Amino acid sequence: MSGLTERIKARIANEGPLSVAQYMAICLGDPEAGYYTTRDPFGRDGDFTTAPEISQMFGELVGAACVSAYEALDAPDLFNLVELGPGRGTLMADLLRVARLRPGFIKAARLNLVETSPHLRSLQMEKLAAASLEPVFHSAFREIPDGPIILIANEFFDALPIHQFVRTSDGWRERVIGLDQDDNLAFGAGAAKLADKDIPPDFKDCPEGTIFETQPAANAVAEEIGERLVQNGGAAIIIDYGYRKTAPGDTLQALYRHTHDEVLAHPGDADLTAHVNFEALASAAAKGGASVLPVLTQGEFLLRSGLLERAGSLGAGKSHAEQESIRNAVERLAGPEQMGSLFKVLAFTGARRSFHPFDSAV
Repeated sequence: MSGLTERIKARIANEGPLSVAQYMAICLGDPEAGYYTTRDPFGRDGDFTTAPEISQMFGELVGAACVSAYEALDAPDLFNLVELGPGRGTLMADLLRVARLRPGFIKAARLNLVETSPHLRSLQMEKLAAASLEPVFHSAFREIPDGPIILIANEFFDALPIHQFVRTSDGWRERVIGLDQDDNLAFGAGAAKLADKDIPPDFKDCPEGTIFETQPAANAVAEEIGERLVQNGGAAIIIDYGYRKTAPGDTLQALYRHTHDEVLAHPGDADLTAHVNFEALASAAAKGGASVLPVLTQGEFLLRSGLLERAGSLGAGKSHAEQESIRNAVERLAGPEQMGSLFKVLAFTGARRSFHPFDSAV
């Protein structure tokens, strides 16, 4: 049993059950044993592989969208290029390689990375050592300097703590983590109830045991970004797995060594995530004043951005094995049975304007 598990149990014994949000925050962000603060979770030696690690094409096409946003914003003389949760820095490295094709973009950009993990910051510095821009690190979005922003966030919002509510005979009660009779971590229904105003109308008749998730932390960040875009101008591109419309269901999951794991099995050693509610995220950005563009699937976003053309160019003159690898990457990134449909792409701006590839969806 890990030391973090023992500390979580001791806290529950002393203070009472934890909300799902509190449990996620501890497991992912504990300074001494948190999942993201103590390790590199990406790639074959980690617990999961993100789109930038599958193929350079992903970061390149995100870069092309950022250049398109820059041009739609009338090419400002100075702007902040921001990434939330930059992983190993792979996406940004590929993005900047494409952006060099627009010298004005690179000249105007100031690179800002929002990353709380010292370990991941070191990996990002190493990855971007030869890049055309030197990163400045921040612990929170609010630390980004004044000025227009072009922001990207890939698989950032899914790791923000969520709350879960379970339908009981006495209404929607917050789902909590406590201790069972054998002193093991276990889910239960807590005392806190979901206010009637916060229950979607079509959830009134859900059967007992139904789970409903809320994402106040994610929504707060989206609203803050929206406010900043209105104040200073700019655009944001959010890529994550999730659902378009609010719906009931338990999406909290753990990944441990590339396999699904029990959520309470390995605190601090497994990745904890939940599907992003893109309807709620868009509403929060709009509440901040931003103009929200139609949500695309990742497959739509990549194909409209030129994924097939880029794959053909990248594979020209290569060996059969290399071409097959590129084809597999295309299928994994954009195929409806893989990441293409599950992942969504949301863009919003500070003014009523669009940019490619979102303009074709308006």
